[in-house]
Amino acid sequence: MKVANKLAVLLSLGAFASFASAKTIEQSYLESCVKAPGVPVPTMVVSPHLDSGYIGDTVDVEFTVSSTGKTSDFSIVSSPDTALSSAVLQAVKQWQFAPAQREGVSVTTKVVLPVRIVDDATVGNRFAAN
Repeated sequence: MKVANKLAVLLSLGAFASFASAKTIEQSYLESCVKAPGVPVPTMVVSPHLDSGYIGDTVDVEFTVSSTGKTSDFSIVSSPDTALSSAVLQAVKQWQFAPAQREGVSVTTKVVLPVRIVDDATVGNRFAAN
């Protein structure tokens, strides 16, 4: 069975990026993220490993990134499937962040992260978007 282990994250943390063939999707995503002071910036991401039947599905995950970059209070806002929710939540809980900043001070921020499952054919040159 084909496994879709590619992940596109469409959220306010992202920006447009092109893929370099030697990079993983996770590395490309990290490089493409907007490093703006008002949003937490992912420093490490993990993709869920799912069956190809989930390609095109999106799970919205809500969580808090503290002023020290620790994540907590995870919940699923929306998802088409319980198994998909579980796999995405397990992956996102492993992500690491640099905290958002306001006026040079780290602050706690609530994040809603739409995670869309894609494969190589559907990714194209667009990886993450505002």
